[in-house]
Amino acid sequence: MFTNQDVNLTILQKRAFNLRWASVPEGVIPLTAADPDFPCAPQIGEAISKYAKERYFSYAPSEGFDYFREAVANFHSLKRNVITNPDLVLAVDSAAYGIYMVCKTFLKPNEEAIVFNPVDFLFKYSVEAMQGKAVPFAVPLNPNESLNTAEFEKLITPQTKLICLCNPINPTGRVLTKEELTIIGNIAVKHNIIILSDEIWSDIVFEPNTYTSIASINENIAQQTIIVTGYSKSYGLAGLRVGSVIAPNQTLYNLLLLKSEHLSTVHGCNVLAQVAVTTALNECQDWLSNFVTHLTKMRDLCVTELNKINGIECLVPQGCYLVFPDISKTGMDAQTLQTILLEKAKVAVVPGLGKWFGERAQGHIRLSFATSEDILKDGLFRISKALN
Repeated sequence: MFTNQDVNLTILQKRAFNLRWASVPEGVIPLTAADPDFPCAPQIGEAISKYAKERYFSYAPSEGFDYFREAVANFHSLKRNVITNPDLVLAVDSAAYGIYMVCKTFLKPNEEAIVFNPVDFLFKYSVEAMQGKAVPFAVPLNPNESLNTAEFEKLITPQTKLICLCNPINPTGRVLTKEELTIIGNIAVKHNIIILSDEIWSDIVFEPNTYTSIASINENIAQQTIIVTGYSKSYGLAGLRVGSVIAPNQTLYNLLLLKSEHLSTVHGCNVLAQVAVTTALNECQDWLSNFVTHLTKMRDLCVTELNKINGIECLVPQGCYLVFPDISKTGMDAQTLQTILLEKAKVAVVPGLGKWFGERAQGHIRLSFATSEDILKDGLFRISKALN
């Protein structure tokens, strides 16, 4: 399922946008956006086809189909040890919108949200879109270093209304430990702060590391936590624009639903996406397990080959299908190196710029390894040849 023969470049070059195959010049290998080069599990395509053949595409309930909400709740109960039920699940059109919606619900102008640094730009963007202040918390670039939780609590002020948690962390691949999450959760309880827990990467965790949802630690922490997740990373469904938001209680759920604009039909989750996710969660766990096995091999290949290149130091990520090598010893900044790799090696990467990941991303580039072994080897060989 994850060989070079399973990657259809003809289709990808027509359909895969957002810095990927359809967005780059011909002959360029894009190791950019975190989106797999592989097709989704066959069961998902079959379920969508079956639904489409009946030729009815009527509105779904504002909250999402019952079967979608049941699948999401059952998954989190069984796989994440999170006590929840379908009535607390809201279908949304992406995890990105889920993050935005939570910020919209809980932040007022000039209020503060703690945001990891480095981390994906969507957190800071969503906070600032509400005229809030994103307060950066420095997380280690080395996945083996612990969070400085003492410094974390020092960031709390009377204006702090939200903690933006990304676990595993994009772009470093750090998987937070249960001990770290417990400290953060207890701080949130102590100061009555809502936790936005972005868990979109929670399936992509490499052994011996294990994933813990902060909402599973205890009831007090769970009652402060809004879980936001999506299905693009695990199942290759980015273009279906689908995610879910799980509230801890009916009061917060009703507030989120009101702020979502679903009741007015301005926003909402499309029906085919909900069919796809239901099938993914109920029928495609073996496919996902095989995907993670393949990704583990690609991670090891990526780290090994990058560390052979002059001036590049690449640590081993614990989760996510991303590496975030330090390129400072090349003598170039990330933007310059990205340009050289694009023009000379014909490989596209994401530069570690403040606008994408925060100021601590400087001196790094990000590469996705969710592709075939042949394509990844070719890309790494090109990078090595250009820099060595």
